[in-house]
Amino acid sequence: MKKYIHNNIAILLLVVTSVFYSSCKKDIIDRTSLYPSLSPANIDLNADTWKPVLITDPSVFIVAAPDAITSPAYVADLNEIKGYQRSLTSDQRAIIKYWSAGAVLRWNEIMRDLVAKHNVAPYQNLDGTYPAPSSANPFAYPQFPFSNPPYSARAYAYVSAAEYDALIAAYHFKKQYNRPAPYKNDATVQALVPKSDLPSYPSEDAVISGAAVEMMKLLFPTEIDYIEQKAAEQKVYRIMAGANVRGELDAGESLGKQVADVFAARARTDKAGAAIGTPAYWAQLQTQTAAKGEQYWISLENPKRPPMLPLFTKVKPFLFDTLTVVALRPGPPNSTKSDAFKKENDEVLYYSQHATRANQDLVAFWADGIGTYTPPGHWNAIAADEFVKQNYSEVRWARNFALLNMAEMDAAIVCWDTKYFYFNPRPTQMNSAIKTLTGIPNFPSYSSGHSNFSGAAATILTYLLPDRGSKFTDMAQQAALSRLYGAIHTRSDINVGLVTGNEVGQYAVQRAQADGAGLGN
Repeated sequence: MKKYIHNNIAILLLVVTSVFYSSCKKDIIDRTSLYPSLSPANIDLNADTWKPVLITDPSVFIVAAPDAITSPAYVADLNEIKGYQRSLTSDQRAIIKYWSAGAVLRWNEIMRDLVAKHNVAPYQNLDGTYPAPSSANPFAYPQFPFSNPPYSARAYAYVSAAEYDALIAAYHFKKQYNRPAPYKNDATVQALVPKSDLPSYPSEDAVISGAAVEMMKLLFPTEIDYIEQKAAEQKVYRIMAGANVRGELDAGESLGKQVADVFAARARTDKAGAAIGTPAYWAQLQTQTAAKGEQYWISLENPKRPPMLPLFTKVKPFLFDTLTVVALRPGPPNSTKSDAFKKENDEVLYYSQHATRANQDLVAFWADGIGTYTPPGHWNAIAADEFVKQNYSEVRWARNFALLNMAEMDAAIVCWDTKYFYFNPRPTQMNSAIKTLTGIPNFPSYSSGHSNFSGAAATILTYLLPDRGSKFTDMAQQAALSRLYGAIHTRSDINVGLVTGNEVGQYAVQRAQADGAGLGN
């Protein structure tokens, strides 16, 4: 009977997740269906001179010279376009409309979908222990990955940075081969997307796809079929739209994969695979905290769940070295025996017992818990809505998302270092009368993850979009306060989190100031 109950609860969790995923996906499609076709105000032709993240010399990658535009192979490719354009269906036109908003944007949305789908905590075993996802056996329960906030921040960073470097390499070869788009070589080819003066070989869309697909297959191995379906859809869209011939797409996809290999090699050795820790290490955290005379954090779930990724602090950052992670660690929280600590917890109790409608709305908007695309994904969605208004080129989209997401990943590393160095209990642990307005995260309290993510995001977005004034810092403040109003965190947790998040964000700003891209406005 226990096994039956266990299996049915697991199935129920999967069904609920599936329903939420479908609803989430529908909301994304509904919200973004009005996005206009990408029509860059500046094609950023000098992007091959911008500073990449990992690659050093684009010429080391292999991109064969394209066929001459008078060759039979190129003529055949043009005929493929014309064949599609003679009888496009309404569904095919809808695909063109969807993807024409921009490849970086759409792959970012697909990533957010996958994060939300896989952001589901495993159900416990019959003996009260918890299974862990395994990249070596990703289809076993629980499926790999559990895309919690640190995992998702890292995933967004790797995909975005790989796309950016792949586009820098693509611009190198675009300039080298300087082939015009199909609609410029044959007047009978219709341009069903905005025309561009950017050289067409290799295809920038295919370069983005090649990099994104390879990284996403590594990060979400159970979704390979779905990811490849979206890649095939994107490829045929470019042909149907008259934007690229197949040879340009094949060359771009190959280049994107070559660049992705560089990032995949880093990902396999960045120590994320060991971030879960061991029972001995979990016990050591308790012992060390108790030795300081402080109350240590414990899981409030029943049975108690292991702490979430306590060794994520050891993951290799993008924007600085591991010594800087320690240097950015804030000072300790109030002692759990102090009057200041009790006073802050009393404030949390007050908000728990006096929840206003406005505060409840703020808590719900920023909750970003199980089944969502997490706080880093929330800031990606915010950024996407703002970037659309700027008419960026694909390469600038990629560069700005890379800056945002490297800041989010590194903020996660710094935040998790702080959480597990101090191993500070949550307000609900210290006072059972405190009831949260949302779930209780399964990791220590100090400092707030939402605040770190939001502080980092607001800092780099304010730099990239200075005309928005205090919009992003105001949003970060709201996100942080939502955790106090929701009885998740104390005021010290959120204030310190905003400070350290801002400090991480400043490293992204420094990188942006030195990468040669400028603001592009």
